[in-house]
This record gives sequence, structure tokens and C-alpha cells, in this order.
Amino acid sequence: MLGALVKTIFGSANERYVKSLDKIVQQINAFEPAIEAMSDDELSAQTAKFRHMLSEGTTLDAILPEAFATVREASKRVLGMRHFDVQMIGGIVLHRGEIAEMRTGEGKTLVATLATYLNALEGKGVHVVTVNDYLARRDAEWMGQLHNFLGLTIGVIVPNLNEFERREAYGADITYGTNNEFGFDYLRDNMKHDRGQMVQRPFNFAIVDEVDSILIDEARTPLIISGPTDDKSELYMAVDAVVKRLEPEDYETDEKTKNITLTEDGVEKAERILEAEGLLEGSNLYDVENTQVVHHLDQALKAVVMFKRDTDYIVKDDKVVIIDEFTGRMMEGRRWSNGLHQAVEAKEGVKIEPENQTMASITFQNYFRMYPKLSGMTGTAATEAAEFYDIYKMNVVTIPTNVPVQRDDEEDEFYKNTTDKFAAIARLIREKNEKGQPVLVGTVSIEKSELLSNFLNQEGVKHSVLNARFHEMEAHIVAQAGRLGAVTIATNMAGRGTDIQLGGNIEFRVEDELRDVPEGPEREAGLARIREEVAAEKQQVLDAGGLCVIGTERHESRRIDNQLRGRSGRQGDPGMSKFYLCLEDDLLRIFGPDTLFARMMNSNLEDGEAIGSKWLSKAIETAQKKVEARNYEVRKQVVEYDDVMNDQRKVVYEQRADIMDAETVDDIVADMRADTVNAIVGAACPPGSYPEHWDIEALKARALDTLAVEVPIEAWIEEDGMEPELIEERLAALASEHMDAKMAKDDPSVWRQVEKSVLLDRIDHHWKEHLATLDALRQVVFLRAYAQKTPINEYKQEAFGLFERMLETIREDVTRILSVSELRMPEPIELPELPDFLTGHIDPLTGLDNSDDGDGSAQRAALFGSLAGSAQAAASPGGAGDNPYADMPISRNAPCPCGSGNKYKHCHGALA
Repeated sequence: MLGALVKTIFGSANERYVKSLDKIVQQINAFEPAIEAMSDDELSAQTAKFRHMLSEGTTLDAILPEAFATVREASKRVLGMRHFDVQMIGGIVLHRGEIAEMRTGEGKTLVATLATYLNALEGKGVHVVTVNDYLARRDAEWMGQLHNFLGLTIGVIVPNLNEFERREAYGADITYGTNNEFGFDYLRDNMKHDRGQMVQRPFNFAIVDEVDSILIDEARTPLIISGPTDDKSELYMAVDAVVKRLEPEDYETDEKTKNITLTEDGVEKAERILEAEGLLEGSNLYDVENTQVVHHLDQALKAVVMFKRDTDYIVKDDKVVIIDEFTGRMMEGRRWSNGLHQAVEAKEGVKIEPENQTMASITFQNYFRMYPKLSGMTGTAATEAAEFYDIYKMNVVTIPTNVPVQRDDEEDEFYKNTTDKFAAIARLIREKNEKGQPVLVGTVSIEKSELLSNFLNQEGVKHSVLNARFHEMEAHIVAQAGRLGAVTIATNMAGRGTDIQLGGNIEFRVEDELRDVPEGPEREAGLARIREEVAAEKQQVLDAGGLCVIGTERHESRRIDNQLRGRSGRQGDPGMSKFYLCLEDDLLRIFGPDTLFARMMNSNLEDGEAIGSKWLSKAIETAQKKVEARNYEVRKQVVEYDDVMNDQRKVVYEQRADIMDAETVDDIVADMRADTVNAIVGAACPPGSYPEHWDIEALKARALDTLAVEVPIEAWIEEDGMEPELIEERLAALASEHMDAKMAKDDPSVWRQVEKSVLLDRIDHHWKEHLATLDALRQVVFLRAYAQKTPINEYKQEAFGLFERMLETIREDVTRILSVSELRMPEPIELPELPDFLTGHIDPLTGLDNSDDGDGSAQRAALFGSLAGSAQAAASPGGAGDNPYADMPISRNAPCPCGSGNKYKHCHGALA
């Protein structure tokens, strides 16, 4: 009660913080008269002035007021928009590395120009991260006009750009792109063999648009780059044969989750069979050396016991084809992951296709935490404020609206079943439609969209149905959802980042209706006509009550519901929002069928009858909070496990970078050789042991195999009666002499290149194998909970041991290759090019891979149209033409810049 009283008198902490920024806004406004009086050239020259001030030691905070005033004036002249004072506050919040929560329609895209311009003045690069390629391209073209006017360069990262185009885009002052593209470029860069091949610069500052979608929704799943593995067909078949020898009493099954676990007797029986087949290291199945075997055993058990032929899959044309459990349709081309599909193929005796192996992966949490300064903006972040601070150390600041909100948020209505609920929604939509009020309906899935569409067809209401798959087309339709009588059904994510303007969006109408009309009187007349029509239509829509937003059910996150509500009532427009719920909704099933709430609903409600109450709405909100907390724990666990790998990833990537930057790596190679000698001697002559217990033959064999030297150890012992330290010293000297003699025969510069190449190759190979082992370890480590152990602690411990073992293997492998191999160089060494890896990021909302929003052709045409035109002319039949890209450092495996869709080496690269 006291807290509420204090808040009433002094305002909330957020309100006090926002009010404190008014002083800076007043300083910005004080610059406006002087900057308004500048000519265009003088205004553009401000950038050079600011950069000079920064070079003299002035801070960004010191020039912020004048810089923001400069951007505001440039926006007025170039875009015809003047930043509101509340937008200035948003810009300050972004500059400070915080999250600006601004309602839909408050101009977040324009706000971002303030912080991007100020931070780009340092010349270190600023990244603006968007949720899809359409928005990245749109924002770069739209806001790029303002930045170009002020002398800054703009880059855009979209799929299918070649390395030269990517490097150019990252070299710009401000780079727009999607979260997936930025993350994949980071992973690909750290798989390259030369610093010059890398496309990204060191991280500096990023602004994440729709920050809740990117850093929370999509952060449930990591980015993965994968490639084909070695053929493991024999291992799959061997483990399959083992599993088929087990009896039903050897395992316990869970039909609901399709999980299966071995009993104690089953584990013992499996160990004996695996040992007899030579598949087990030692005698304990759960030793860390057998992590991969346990993983394959688990998958084979699932395949043999839990997955039924003609129910879960069919065998067609000697291939295992998955059957969708919901539709019963065959899913050609889809494969189960983590080796399960291969286990089913082994079970059925068909050809085993190689599985894809993870070559590199990173979570969005760990990728974005690498930026020294990170900020974000969205319409809905306050409900996840705790997570943003815990994971990213970013505060959420709610920015007040420029004009007070007039939207009417009505109470939820509850129905017994889905049919009653959708019938009521359809009736309300028809009523609103008859008086011309535009309606936007938010659904949680494509299936629900289609179901509602059927109800509307029965009511005779014309409507559009959208989902979140085709961003550009949907942005056009969603932008016009505020037109008179429009009815639009959309999944909650469709058209995200697009304003719904009452009466219609002028820009989109101009693009749709006047695209082919050239500049001139006809276009000007068309533009005037569209403006008049939109203004008249807007007044009609306002009279009808503004945009009506309807939610067909509550989402598991309050934030998604708030996003939908926020579509209505932009910039002080009138509007309304209402949610319809029933007992069959996913969220309401959390209450369970036997709760007091469910019994009350079933006994007191007639078919088609509805109830609404604040108590029920509160109960729903409580359920949402519980689900949000659970989802946060899931994401937190993803981060906890990836943090273990992230520490190791940093070590490996930093080591690779040091190797690439070093002129010579002979000191690293020498240290590795010394460590290998130490390991060889330590294994054969353990410290504190007697000479008669030493394994002299093993030492000689390993020295010959790894160091390529014959060790006269018997003579050494006979002469001096040596200690292990002296043996190690002599063996190290012998190995060094051997390498010196080998290197003396060849050009030292060639050897330096060979050493670098071998080092990077072995690091990459063993890191890839290590990732596969960690993946398998994660799948099985939860079993340690049965032994009263904490899985994450066990994972950390085992992962650390595996990492140390990997480093030891790398040292020995590099030493062996350099010691044993002979150098023959008929032609200069070329750095290896990266193969065509598969990129993957599963969208947690749809379950689909959203790592590429399309084939990139539309983006490429927009960005490189003139270049493509000249190239296609040169390559046209009958005209041999020269290669217009001959001077560009384009990878031969990259797509050709001409837009043909072929690789460069099969297109213009073939001309070279």
C-alpha cells in the first residue's frame, strides 16, 4: 500500500527515468533553430565535424544533443518526417544500450536513425538487426536516404550474397540484416583459413528491432551449420543387431513421449553384448569414452521398439519415408534428426544415408552478448524485463506515446467449445463489416486461421487469410488492413514491423498502383488522387470506430497478446480489442479438465452462451505468467548448456584467429611437439614407477608412429641409467633434429604455410568431432539425475574433460602429420574453400527452418539490379563477353553475382 502511495506521488521508476531524459531533449531542441538555418551542404558537413571532434577526444554523449538535432533536421528534409520529443527519448535509450518499449505506430524505425547515426560516427560499424529480409531491405532503402544525405554508407545482408558483397556490406557505416544472417556469417568466418576471407569486422554496437521476437522467441533454438559426416553405416547396423537381441524386460517404455530407457539388467546385458562385439571401450557403458555408443544405442532402441512401420513411417523405393502423425500424409524429403532416421534405416535393412553433422553452432543469446553495446526496440518487452536483464543486462524503458491512447480493450469472452467461440467471432466480424469498421483477427496457427475462414464464408464475409511465411506480400496486405470494411485474418507473427494505417497506407498503394507509371504529370495526378482517397477513407473508418482487433485465443505469452492489441489505436486513433476463449484452447487446458473452473463452465453454460468476468481474465493472466516462467526456464537451460560450449568456442576461435594472424606458427608447433613428447614418455614411464615396469616397446612404437624417429632407448638406459625426465629431454631433442633436417630441404616460407594449414585443418576436424560428442552427451546426461546428480554439473565436468582430451589429440595429430609427411609441391598451395554447408534455425513458433527467407533472388534483384543486367547481357547467347567480376575476390563456390543462380565457377568464373 505504501509503495502504491509513493508511486502515485513520485511516479514509477520508469516514469522518473524517462522524466530525467527531458533535460537532454531540451538541449536537442535548443540546437534546432541554428541547424534549421543551415543549407543542405552545411547540414551534411556536420558528419565530418562530429568525426573530427571524436578524434580530438570528445565523447559520443557530449555530441549527442547536436547530432540528434542534425538527424531530426535531415529527416525533415529527406523523409518529410520530424522526430517527436518522445522519439528523441527513445533514441537516447537506444544509445545507452537499453530496450525502448514503444507502442505500435510510434515510429521505432525512425527512432533507430538517431542512435545508429551517432554511433556510426566512430567508424566501427553499427548493425541494425531485423526479423526478416524484407524489413532489412525496406529499412535500409528507406532510412538509408537520410544516412546517405549525412554522408554515411549503408550495407544490407540478405541470403545468397557472395563473400565480396558481404564484406562490402559489413564495411559500411551502418549494416542492416537479419539475426540469422549475422549469426551464420560469424560462424562461417570462424571456419575460414585466412583473415582476408572473413567478412565481418569486430563487433561494436547493434540495435535489435522487434527485440522480444529475436532475443526471446527465436532464442529457444540455436543457429547450426552442418555438413555430411563420415559413413557410419556399419556402426548403425552393429548397434541395431545388439538392440534386437534385447528382451522386453530389458527396457521400460513411455508411449506418450516415445522415450525408452534400459533397466539395470538391460544395461548390464547391453554392456556384455557390446563388449563382445568390440563396440565398448572398457566395461562400463556410461564411461565418457562411450558417449557416442550410448547415443546410438538410445536411437536404435527407439527405432526398433517405439517406431512402427506403416504407422510412423513406410518403406518406399528402398527409402524410409516419415508419416505425419497429424495428417497421415507421407513427408517426402523430411528426415528425423540426431541419427534416429539412420537407426530406422538400419532396422529396415535399407540403404543408410549419411547424417548431417554439426560443424558450428551458437545460440542467439551468446552471439548477441558478444557486442560491447547492445540495445533493442519493440512494442512489447515489459513482461520479459527480468529475462532481458538476467541474460543480456539490458533494462527495459517504456517510452510514453506521443498522443494518449484511445483504444478500448474489452473484457474476454468465454465459451464452452471452439465451435461456439468461432461462431460468435464470425457474427461480431459480420456486424463490424456491415458498418465498414476494419477488422484484424489474430490466430495462433494456420489451422485456426483456415477454420475461422470457413465460418466467415458461411456468414458471407469477404476476407484475407495470412500466415507468417511470405513477409513481403503479407506486409502489403497487413498495411492495408485499416481500409474501410477490410477483414484480415493473420497469425500473430504475420506482417510484423508493418504499420496498419486507417484508410490505407499511401506508400504501399503508390507502389501497388503507380509502379509502372513514370515520373511526370500522370504520376503526380495519381499520387494526389491516392492521397485524397486515403484521407476520405480514413475519416469514414474513424467514424466507424477505428480498427477492431480480435484474438481467437490467448497466447501462452502475454507479450504476444499485447502485440496483437497494439495493432489498434496507433497515434491516438480510436479502436477496440477483444479476446475470445473456450475450454478447448491450449492455454485453458493448463487448468485441466477436472478443475473447479472447468466443472463450473460445463455445468453453468449452455451451448452458444458466453460469460465474461475480470476474475476469469485474472486467472488466465496467472496461467500465462506460469507458462512464461516455464518457457524462461527452458531458454535459461539452453543458455546454461551453450555457455559451457561457448567458453570452449571462444578458446578455439581465438586460437584460430591467432594462428591466422601470425606470420609463423613454428613456436606453437614446437610447443605441441614438446607436449606430445611429454605425453608419450609419461604414458610409457609413469612418474614414480620402476624402470622394470616401463613399457619400452610402446614408447618406441609411439615415437616412431608420431615423431618419425627411432629411439635407441636401451642404449640410453645402458649408458646412463636414465630417469624419465632425461628420456623426455633426449627424445624432444631427437624429434627437433628430425624436423630441422626435414625443413632444411625445403623453402622455409612454404613450410610456414604448411604448418598453418595443418594446424587449422586439425583444429577444425577435431572441433567438429568434439561438437558431435557434446551433442550426444547432452542427449544422455539427463540420465545422471537417476543417480541423484545434477545433469548440468555433470555436463560441465564431462565437457571439460572432453575438451582437454581434444586439445591433447590436436597436439599429437599436428605433430604426427608434420613429422611423418613428406612435402611435395608441384603447384602453389591454395587455401581450401568452404563447401556448401547447410544452415539451420528452427522457428520455435512454426517448427519450420527459417534460416533462409527465400532463394534470395528478389533481394539480389533489388540490390544489384544494374550489375546483374550488364552481366546477363555479357553472358547472353551469341555474345562471349568478358567476365565483369574478374577483379572481385569472389569465392568460386559462391553464387554468381549475375543472378543466374549458378555457382560462380560454373557461370562467369568459368570465363576466367
